[in-house]
Amino acid sequence: MPNTPPTPRRTFAIISHPDAGKTTLTEKLLLYGGAIHLAGSVKARRAARHATSDWMALEQQRGISVTSSVLQFEYLGYQVNLLDTPGHADFSEDTYRTLIAADSAVMLLDNRRGVEARTRQLYEVCKLRRMPIFTFVNKCDRPGGHSLELISNVEADLGIGIYPVTWPIHTSTGFVGVADRRRREVLLFGKGIDHGATLVTTRRIPLADPSLVEIIGEDAATTLRDELDLLDHAGHAWDDEAVLNGTLSPMFFGSALSNFGVEPFLHDFLEFAPGPLPRAAVPHEVLPTDDEFTGFVFKIQANMDPKHRDRIAFLRICSGHFLAGMTVTLARTGKTLRLAQPQQFLARERVEVDEAWPGDVIGIHDRGTLRVSDSLSVRGDVVFTGIPRFAPQYFARVITSDPLRRKHLDTGLRQLAEEGAVQVFYQESIAGPVPIVGAVGMLQFDVLLFRLDNEYGVPCKLEPLPFKLARWVRGDSNLIDALVEGRSRMRLFDAKGSSILLFEDEWALRHSLEKGAGLEFLEVAP
Repeated sequence: MPNTPPTPRRTFAIISHPDAGKTTLTEKLLLYGGAIHLAGSVKARRAARHATSDWMALEQQRGISVTSSVLQFEYLGYQVNLLDTPGHADFSEDTYRTLIAADSAVMLLDNRRGVEARTRQLYEVCKLRRMPIFTFVNKCDRPGGHSLELISNVEADLGIGIYPVTWPIHTSTGFVGVADRRRREVLLFGKGIDHGATLVTTRRIPLADPSLVEIIGEDAATTLRDELDLLDHAGHAWDDEAVLNGTLSPMFFGSALSNFGVEPFLHDFLEFAPGPLPRAAVPHEVLPTDDEFTGFVFKIQANMDPKHRDRIAFLRICSGHFLAGMTVTLARTGKTLRLAQPQQFLARERVEVDEAWPGDVIGIHDRGTLRVSDSLSVRGDVVFTGIPRFAPQYFARVITSDPLRRKHLDTGLRQLAEEGAVQVFYQESIAGPVPIVGAVGMLQFDVLLFRLDNEYGVPCKLEPLPFKLARWVRGDSNLIDALVEGRSRMRLFDAKGSSILLFEDEWALRHSLEKGAGLEFLEVAP
């Protein structure tokens, strides 16, 4: 069988600041892609359905995304793998790992706020990987800054060129459509009465059509043509290579809530976005055209089906033709695994698949063998690199009121740590290792307590520790012990036995860096 997929693949993630509308845009891409027939709401009235990507009970209660979702569908001859990520900074690790599995990113901006802190952080991750970035300016149906000023601010803030593919049209009645610069058309959107739950009607008019003035008014038509003329003469020219290396971002305007501008964005994105890209690995780069199967685990999710206590490893396929039931080798252990009953997803909903190709994401039933960042290949001689584990910023002891549930607690902490929900460390004591949990954001602790109680039957509380900074430390153990003075520092060990030092403040960290000559301090786990 030839090593070519039957349909081209597009695997991407959406990055944004909280409340920019990421989950809403995700839902509308599923609606226009035909994966769902009625769009859900993130913070809607009780009778409304929840967003498809927010499948966890805690997400539905709070109206936020706290874990990544995999959403897959076919549209316009493409197999689309949408990796939905949490927008909140407290779940950065989950987002970073998911970005590693994507081939491109959609940067979602609020029309009124432009680039915000969280967006800037995630953009830097994409920039390091030279990942193609497509920009969708959301909430254009609400008053905001001028679009030309927004472009200027984005370019200055992020150091990236912007090429507007569509351009917003505002009349005295508000946001009515967008101009398609490539096709020289105007797309006018009909206002629905169901709050964006279904598709909107679109009317296409040539930009040069004299009737445009009658439809949108002379002032709006004149302003539109002047702005498009300015973009043509003073803006960046289209450059395929610059788009693919992440230095030029195609920009689209719309409103995910009302469905304005979503369909033209999806059409052009699928055309412009790259297929599966080469992946950094040892001993050599892996190409999507390589014959042998390779892939890596970027996420593990336990208890997606609480009735069956299952555990799913999400595997990004990087090369080769995957077939259900094939045997592969886990590079970390050298042991072979049979990958039976692979699945594809629409959030929690699943369907078994017989085959998959580079760019696809499949779910593998796992009994605790796999970990995040594990590499799988036919011979076990390929190890993918660049999947980070960041130093936590918050630490706490986990306390359970029922000592008889300690084994259940240990099981829950181990599985949730392997999943990446939190990081678990151990402090040496006479009575044995004492578990300490670490998180990048405080909301991770809320999720931890919720899941320990609901999934493992262990109600717990947390005892916060005063440490705010952490560094993994490599070198002589006695030298490391000598750095632990008073209450401003603490030494822990991670599950691999690597040393990590906790610090109360920047002064304690700097003091240790000065005293720790001969030691190596790392912000990312070795």
